[in-house]
Amino acid sequence: MVIRELIAGFFVCTGFFFFFTATVGLLRLPDFYSRLHATGKGDTLAVLFSLIGLAVYEGFSLTSVKIVLIAVFMFLAQPTATHAISRAAFRCNVKPLTTPGGPNR
Repeated sequence: MVIRELIAGFFVCTGFFFFFTATVGLLRLPDFYSRLHATGKGDTLAVLFSLIGLAVYEGFSLTSVKIVLIAVFMFLAQPTATHAISRAAFRCNVKPLTTPGGPNR
């Protein structure tokens, strides 16, 4: 029982770490695309780890199976939504930030 709670706590804390880093990326990065990249990757991993932690804490039951199915759906849906948002922004002529003399001249 204690081992399962420690493993669940590890996964939830890891999810919190990814939520935190995604938030820092959203606040600190300079343009739309880099912010979208940070939040897209960070939130996907954060939700995945947090839900897996909740499923481990619950133990093997119907509730944990549902939580795992939600985690799989979120793992597939969030990158797809991020891609759709970035593609729509590109089509609306939202330009990425480029620096003079940088690699994106």
